[in-house]
Amino acid sequence: MKIVEKDFGVSTKSRNQMVDITSRVHSIVSESGISDGDVIVFCPHTTAAITINENADRDVVHDVLLTLSELMPEHRSGYRHSEGNSDAHCKSSLVGCSEQVIIKNGKLNFGTWQGIFFCEFDGPRSRRVVVQVRGE
Repeated sequence: MKIVEKDFGVSTKSRNQMVDITSRVHSIVSESGISDGDVIVFCPHTTAAITINENADRDVVHDVLLTLSELMPEHRSGYRHSEGNSDAHCKSSLVGCSEQVIIKNGKLNFGTWQGIFFCEFDGPRSRRVVVQVRGE
């Protein structure tokens, strides 16, 4: 089994933002030369996340961020973390720090509307995404 690991930066412009990183992950998969296997996309930050969702209609991103903000508002009585970003930590834990996608014939084996998103919950910031491609 061959393993290729790369990382890349993501710069966000707002406190809560979802950035479509599908093409960057696809490029890493293509460059790896691996035709069948899987890819793990990992976020090494405690106030950000990785998710798979629809990337055809930008209103979906709006709706996801709206729902997360309503579930976990930025300012809520009872938060104790002194940095003022408790909501971002909670959102990160709920969404998750990684996604795994099957690679088939050198391509991400997605459904028609799926894409990979970097989710920022404490921006704007400069972040890093780690991608590991495994297979033959």
